[in-house]
Amino acid sequence: MLVLSRKKGQSIIIGNDIEISVIDIQGEQVRIGINAPRTVAVYRKEVYEEIINENREAATIPVNPEIIKGIKINRNENQKYGEEENKS
Repeated sequence: MLVLSRKKGQSIIIGNDIEISVIDIQGEQVRIGINAPRTVAVYRKEVYEEIINENREAATIPVNPEIIKGIKINRNENQKYGEEENKS
């Protein structure tokens, strides 16, 4: 693990397009800002761990194939809809 010291207003760069800045320091609490592309998922660790646990639980639930037999997802149509929605 790389350990760095930073002061309020200072930053570190990860790769070419992620910047982590120290926004404020109050006692033992440090506020950081993260500037990253929208394609990069950024989570607090405790939230990320909860997502992982929920996904693992969901993956163990048995699914009756008859229930999902008629469901068809057209990925291209979903992407088009999402793109149109974002333009609004």
